Amino acid sequence: MIYMLGGLLATALLGLDQWVKWWTVSHFTAPLPPHIYATADPARDLLPGLVELTRVHNYGAAWSSLSGQRWLLVGLTSLILAAVLFALVRRTVRHPLGVLAGCLILSGGLGNVIDRVRLGYVVDMFHLQFWPSYPVFNVADICVVCGALLAAAYYLWFYDKYDKGGTHGDADTATR
Repeated sequence: MIYMLGGLLATALLGLDQWVKWWTVSHFTAPLPPHIYATADPARDLLPGLVELTRVHNYGAAWSSLSGQRWLLVGLTSLILAAVLFALVRRTVRHPLGVLAGCLILSGGLGNVIDRVRLGYVVDMFHLQFWPSYPVFNVADICVVCGALLAAAYYLWFYDKYDKGGTHGDADTATR
């Protein structure tokens, strides 16, 4: 049941990511040189003083690392997504927190892979007004970061007890 709920959540978040990207593209002009990364349109307040909306084309990964390495990023992201999907399909991860983490990582990673394959870049739109030097990000990035944080919490506090030994809830029998 938890896998089905996780799959539905991942699908809904992927849909939300793609819809927000579509909305951003349709409501902000495309970046033009010399502003190849950011739109010339002024940013619009989403949560005044906290978050504003804009349109940025990110040709790299986080903080524009590996910029211009489109297919390398698609390949690396696909390998990570395949490993996460493998762990979920094989039910290696059974604790709800681990399943949620995997589903968030899958939805976010897939959302950005879709952009990279289809457009050659990722559409970003959220900018933190109180942290001007922080990069612009999107719904998929939020999913990946939240999924990674939850995966770390799962590994630190639940993995040994629930999933390490291959038996659900009884790690002691696996170490004998």
